[in-house]
Amino acid sequence: MLSAFAKAFKTPDLRKKIFFTMAIMGLFRFGSIVPTPGVSYKNVQTCLKAANNGGLFGLVNLFSGGALLHLSVFALGIMPYITSSIIIQLLTVVIPRFETLKNEGQSGTAKLTQYTRYLTIGLAILQSTGLIAVARTPGRLFNGCASPIIPDASWQRIVTMVFVMTAGTSVIMWLGELITDRGVGNGMSILIFTSIAAGFPTQLWSIKLQKGLFAFLFVLAVGVCVVAAVVFVEQAQRRIPVQYAKRQVGRQSYGGTSTYIPIKVNQAGVIPVIFASSLLYIPSLIVNFSGSQAKWAIWIQQNLVKGDHPIYIVAYATLIIFFTYFYVAISFNPDEVADNMKQYGGFIPGIRAGKPTSEYLQYVLSRITAPGAIYLAFVAIIPIIALILFNASQNFPFGGTAILIVVGVGLDTAKQIESQLQQRSYEGFLR
Repeated sequence: MLSAFAKAFKTPDLRKKIFFTMAIMGLFRFGSIVPTPGVSYKNVQTCLKAANNGGLFGLVNLFSGGALLHLSVFALGIMPYITSSIIIQLLTVVIPRFETLKNEGQSGTAKLTQYTRYLTIGLAILQSTGLIAVARTPGRLFNGCASPIIPDASWQRIVTMVFVMTAGTSVIMWLGELITDRGVGNGMSILIFTSIAAGFPTQLWSIKLQKGLFAFLFVLAVGVCVVAAVVFVEQAQRRIPVQYAKRQVGRQSYGGTSTYIPIKVNQAGVIPVIFASSLLYIPSLIVNFSGSQAKWAIWIQQNLVKGDHPIYIVAYATLIIFFTYFYVAISFNPDEVADNMKQYGGFIPGIRAGKPTSEYLQYVLSRITAPGAIYLAFVAIIPIIALILFNASQNFPFGGTAILIVVGVGLDTAKQIESQLQQRSYEGFLR
């Protein structure tokens, strides 16, 4: 693998792409530590040491690489774009106009991308306004810290902060597109990878300082096992064989080839974990903003706020399994796949074309989604298990959303580099 990296760096154009990607990643990290005008950097550092934030703020802070709770220029990170992409993808199933654009090819995809950008800016304005509204009141963004994060809460200062954070989100979108066009890998995925990986050293070292060398080595061993298991499952797939009939058009013959339909065990990716985390945080968010002391509010605070509570764990795992089936159902359409196969003369050996093929694909998909959903739920609750066993932070480095994204993006980027190396007659990158 090291030799393959060396060969990649020896290729002038590929080396240029890698260095360009690394430069954009460094610029992105720089923007994540530059504070927004009007934020007291000293008070933010004081509150970060005293508070421990989880829930939705912890999730968004994970995607921003710690920039959210620092209230930096890139405080919102890539989260508005992720949310917009998910919304547009869901609306594609509901709105016929969006479905038509999706089927139009490159021009339609470009139009949907433009809609995603507009929605990202709108969400960035809403999220930055909400973040500043929470941060301007001491003790709300950082539980137990009464230091003023925003000393000057005048409307001029608030408008300036909203503008800067929204502009920061626009710059992040631009940086991601630059990586996609001129670098290596998918730009947005690379930026998410950068945000999450940036927090790994700090989290590991904090375990070393708080729990000692034995716990540190144990966590590293667990991390290696988790990463190996995630790599194994992420690459696992069910290959359904497809045979295309040979057709004669004039003197040219077409078809007669064999291929397969790859159905991954984890067909939904990390989306169900994000959905479940966000939805599970809504009740506690309502309680915090309402300030209610009713029985329902007390029950929520006792059962759905602490991550190590049994009801929280069961609800979290159940939501992940539900959203896994839900997202797979809207992202993979067996009827559409069956119709495309029938149109081009393809069939599954032993299965009739048309509706029987669609029913067979649906059967296989439902069977393979079950272990994928259980796998996602297990990986997601690893930080909760660590919280119970070691009294560790909920941002446990080797588990949940972080490890799924880091491993997934790493594998995709490595495959892209491998394909570029193979074009130049080099050996496989992952061998």
